[in-house]
Amino acid sequence: MTKVLVRNGNVDGALRTLKVDKDGSRRKLRENMEGYLKPGVKRRLKKEQGIRNTRKRNRRENRSNY
Repeated sequence: MTKVLVRNGNVDGALRTLKVDKDGSRRKLRENMEGYLKPGVKRRLKKEQGIRNTRKRNRRENRSNY
């Protein structure tokens, strides 16, 4: 179970942290609900996720360069 600390009464920040889902539990739950995925489908989803992560990482790096 995921726990989130509320600091200084900042509930919005705590909810934002909860939605980020750093441990990937939300993704795992969705995969379990979808049921069996064929190996090719798993591979495509993993590739798409990697592309998304790379783009996100590049955006973060570019933002810090300014």
